[in-house]
Amino acid sequence: MTVPLVLASSSPFRRMLMENAGLAFESRAAEIDERKIEAGLEGASPDQVALTLARAKALDVSGHFPSAVVIGSDQTMSLGSRVYHKPKTLAEARENLLSLSDRTHRLNSAIAFARDGEIVWEHVAHADLTVRRLTETFVDRYLSRVGEKVYGSVGAYQLEGEGIQLFSKIEGDYFTILGLPMLPLLEKLRELEAIDG
Repeated sequence: MTVPLVLASSSPFRRMLMENAGLAFESRAAEIDERKIEAGLEGASPDQVALTLARAKALDVSGHFPSAVVIGSDQTMSLGSRVYHKPKTLAEARENLLSLSDRTHRLNSAIAFARDGEIVWEHVAHADLTVRRLTETFVDRYLSRVGEKVYGSVGAYQLEGEGIQLFSKIEGDYFTILGLPMLPLLEKLRELEAIDG
């Protein structure tokens, strides 16, 4: 018999990935202060930040769903030791995009499973994305076309839209890029008998 499955997220993209995989689950957003948690992680690697946030989300929601497997996930975007956050203004989005020009940044996608208030598994997957050399003129035109959509993504891009024009090379799977590495997630759910094997 399978166990209840809960996604600790309100992200439409993560819900879509789970639904498309044929999973039966509930979803509930975690009530945590991500920036406050990050503030206590000074010096932590981008992987550690993503994992800590994924754990916090899973544990928060696990308290509301006894015996369920709760999936927490988070993603950081890093360039070397710099960790990016979603831009709050077009000027910030512009600065972020120009800082990525002709460089390879990394998406660090973490998953943590909680059950009965304890972490039972965690995993981090990576995708490396190389931005082509961008001119200021191109960035300005791009931002004027996509407008407020840039606020929905740490990198100020959506690969499924015009953001694909920013890149010269992408290494990593689609699921990791969207922030929920589905293949290791499904493998572990089968192992835990949370889904049919």
